[in-house]
Amino acid sequence: MSGDNGLLGWTTEQHRFCATAMSRAVSATHLVKHRPALGQTIHPAPGSIVASIEMASYDPDPDYFFHWLRDSALVADALREAVEDGTLAPSAIEHLADFVAFSLDLCRLDGPSFLRRGGYPETVEPSFRRHLRSREEIAEITGDRALGETRYNADGSVDLMKWARPQSDGLALRALTVMRFFSLDAFRERADEAASTLLRYDLDYTLSHWREPCYDLWEENLGFHYHTRLVQHAALSAGAEFLAKKGDTTRAASCADAARELLAALDAHFDPQDGVYRGRLPDAAPPPEAPPPRRLDIAVILAAVQAGRRAGAHSVVDPKMLATLAALERLFEQDYPINRTRPADCAPALGRYAGDSYFTGGAYYFSTLGAAQYCFLLAQAAAEGEEVVVAEESRRPLAELLQISTESLPQGALAPTLRERLAEAGLRRGDMYLAMVRRHTPASREMAEQFSRYDGAPTSSRNLSWSYACFISANAARRRAVRAMNERRSS
Repeated sequence: MSGDNGLLGWTTEQHRFCATAMSRAVSATHLVKHRPALGQTIHPAPGSIVASIEMASYDPDPDYFFHWLRDSALVADALREAVEDGTLAPSAIEHLADFVAFSLDLCRLDGPSFLRRGGYPETVEPSFRRHLRSREEIAEITGDRALGETRYNADGSVDLMKWARPQSDGLALRALTVMRFFSLDAFRERADEAASTLLRYDLDYTLSHWREPCYDLWEENLGFHYHTRLVQHAALSAGAEFLAKKGDTTRAASCADAARELLAALDAHFDPQDGVYRGRLPDAAPPPEAPPPRRLDIAVILAAVQAGRRAGAHSVVDPKMLATLAALERLFEQDYPINRTRPADCAPALGRYAGDSYFTGGAYYFSTLGAAQYCFLLAQAAAEGEEVVVAEESRRPLAELLQISTESLPQGALAPTLRERLAEAGLRRGDMYLAMVRRHTPASREMAEQFSRYDGAPTSSRNLSWSYACFISANAARRRAVRAMNERRSS
């Protein structure tokens, strides 16, 4: 079995640490956040999930004391994983119910009411005025515009800062997360009706807006993004099944139709010249200042992991997805000094995209852990007998994973014996990513947003909830892969 005892022992302890550290960001009602420049004091509400518990204010660490739609959905999903595997006590289900209730309140936010209650600051430090949204913009937050917000204050109020809006990936991820909550009997008993209502908000918004451009998960570029589209497809596809079982056949049919259209639209993201999926489609008539679409973006791999498609196009066994991950590995192997000096048992640390300049533009825990999770999902798929196709794009990466020559890999369905070897190879490769994360995790076990491309030191936001969630999700995927492989051997 892949993985030395030292790595697996560390992984077990880190899993427990991450679950505890992540939990501190959930319903953090004991914390108080002051933003003197805005005259603002935030008391987190039950059910809120802050992206980081650190009381920073770009001094130099960023202020991440907000409830992001995307981050909170991923953290809530990891929280469910930690409850299911027994790392967290069953009482943590109360956090999931509170998350649903808090999220419902956010769906009903109303900008004009917020202004009438005096939520807009009367005095703001001059240095902050350029970052403040106008009253007119706040007044436009009505109806489902409240769901297009990227983030909210942890007390459930409107975020007053200018930011990249609208975003749509967070709502799709929240829908996927909430549907997974229903696997827990105790959750259904506690919050079935509220969760079903929240799910309809998220699915209805996705149905209404999936054809419209939005900002990407990095909150930098407006357009049509692979990550957003794939998680929207996954949410609408799963939502169609969920709603049909609930008897909501009309809405279910609409979700199924949109999911099929999104899956077809995703094909346009493939670049046949480079043999990879691009994170964003090029604009038909880009403005002069618009940046060109990035050739490679880890968001594509994160989309495959978060969407959870088991087979076919745009899944972890998609040859084009395998080629995209291999290209990202080559990019960061060349770009990051820490990768050029890494031990042989470590896979490369991964960042977001070439030329990233946010803080140190270094490796990200969630990028590297996302690649680990991808490999574990691939191992599980292979062990469970999912068809793996050898195509021109995937021939080289598959040969490298299997440690065989490309000449011994004819195009077409991978032979069953090689598919079994692929399960072992995927597990081994995922463990190599975990080994790289271990190498650059401080003795304190705390995980920041980034670790430096030069020396691996933590950078950007400290105690990033998303980083902890990704570790838990990756480790859960590893356990499922091992279980599938053991069942395969015993059958």
